[in-house]
Amino acid sequence: MTAVPVPHRVVARRPETADTVTLRLEPVGEALPDFAPGQFAMVHCFGRGEIPVSVSSVQATGGLAHTIRSVGAVSEGLCAARVGDVVGLRGPYGTAWEPARARGRDVLVVAGGIGLAPLRPLILAALAEPEAYRRVNVLVGARTPGDLIARREVESWATACTGVTVDQPDADWRGDVGVVTQLLGRALFDPQDTTAYVCGPEPMIRATARDLAHRGVPGEHIRVSLERNMRCATGHCGHCQLGPLLLCRAGPVVDWNRAEGVLSVREL
Repeated sequence: MTAVPVPHRVVARRPETADTVTLRLEPVGEALPDFAPGQFAMVHCFGRGEIPVSVSSVQATGGLAHTIRSVGAVSEGLCAARVGDVVGLRGPYGTAWEPARARGRDVLVVAGGIGLAPLRPLILAALAEPEAYRRVNVLVGARTPGDLIARREVESWATACTGVTVDQPDADWRGDVGVVTQLLGRALFDPQDTTAYVCGPEPMIRATARDLAHRGVPGEHIRVSLERNMRCATGHCGHCQLGPLLLCRAGPVVDWNRAEGVLSVREL
């Protein structure tokens, strides 16, 4: 990894929702080291600063994709980037989903909102190698239909996508309504032989992981991504601290048996 932003050109831009876009980036010169699904980069908007963003796609050419929601000055600038613009990347940083841990087992992916983006490379890897896993289930939840990202792609995962649900439907919605955990009952998996991957808002992560544990999935086989307040990617600023964990180093992906205790404390 490098401490200096490496120039990457925007080669494609896809709006996802009213405030979220996916940028596909290719290195202008030498590529960064390979990223693993679940890891993140520090994405630099020149003149504004940088933010941590997990990869939503990893290409063999060294290119990457990042799905970014406009919530501040830096993310606003990145979301406004057009094809041909140049941004900076540093990385890779953090821990990964480690799909190899699920080989020969059932795979259960549970995504909430923009949490689907960091899970996308994992899902694509599992679908590309179906013989390596027993069953693959993908459950997706969002606040409203308009907040669903990669909607057409999700529909193309018909062999794996067990269900999509929203909290607040609109007049055209014909799918499930309610929290994503209600879809667990229709997923086909053997709890003792399942590896689960969960990403989304922390309340959704807590509820999903607890439900899975109650169904018998061991905590060491429930992998969760906790991207809270990461800033420097080196563990020096302390913004990502969650109890004893510095998530830019120990995370963002951790086993539930490590995360459960600290996520249960309201003050953290």
